[in-house]
Amino acid sequence: MTPPRFGTFLIPDAQRPELTVEAAVTAERLGLDLIGVQDHPYQRRFLDTLSLLAFIAARTERIALVPDVANLPLRPPAVLAKAAATIDVLSGGRFELGLGAGGFFDAIHAMGGPRRTPGESVDALEEAIAVIRLMWGEEQPVTFEGRYYRVKGLKPGPPPAHPIGIWLGAYRPRMLRLTGRLADGWLPSLPRLPLDDVLASQQAVDEAAHAAGRDPASIRRIANLGGQITTGGSEGFLRGPARQWVDELRRLHEDYRFDTFIFWGEGDQDDQMRRFAEDVVPAAREQN
Repeated sequence: MTPPRFGTFLIPDAQRPELTVEAAVTAERLGLDLIGVQDHPYQRRFLDTLSLLAFIAARTERIALVPDVANLPLRPPAVLAKAAATIDVLSGGRFELGLGAGGFFDAIHAMGGPRRTPGESVDALEEAIAVIRLMWGEEQPVTFEGRYYRVKGLKPGPPPAHPIGIWLGAYRPRMLRLTGRLADGWLPSLPRLPLDDVLASQQAVDEAAHAAGRDPASIRRIANLGGQITTGGSEGFLRGPARQWVDELRRLHEDYRFDTFIFWGEGDQDDQMRRFAEDVVPAAREQN
């Protein structure tokens, strides 16, 4: 079994941008593997996620970067693919693309984006993946005619520095099947996805991959973990002292098949990230 990777989830706080960037630099210095940043362009208190990730790329050397997850309805896929490839080139191959079908459609519509039903959102996401892969490929020029997205005679470039993975934030059956058929990774959030539902969701991804002629083992399994590392006793799943977190990460890796963990600590963000990186991650790595 591949040793797990560990990351941190940053809030793109526009009111204290220097602290957000410094947190990213600290995450790399503390030995974490990955930085995830949520993407809500309509949130006035947030920086633009892709611009922030590009800035973080310039301030770091090793740590991987991912929008967690990119807001597709407000980011046309050809333009999103161009931005992703650009950050990947500038960072030396450290960018991955977390992608979602979209939510909060009132806010999306207020910003000029489309208002879509859940079914339309999944259909649009499938088209977007096709456009993005064309943009990263070697075909020149490219044409795609879909219901939601179209490109005609487009000459894409530059190519990414490495094969960028597309990781889908998926929970419902159609999204899980889409993940198995087309994606490079599955990126749910726990405990938003109840632990009791994880194995059935993993199986749904696997079955869709098999049906598409793909090896399920080629699909990354990444979990956002929302919780708190405490100094007292256990307060439940993902809420307790460091030793509890080490045990729960081992279980999530061995029994629930997650290979990457992105921690979003409640409370003091800097303190929680440091506890995760210094008290939890080293012990969790020793178990693998």
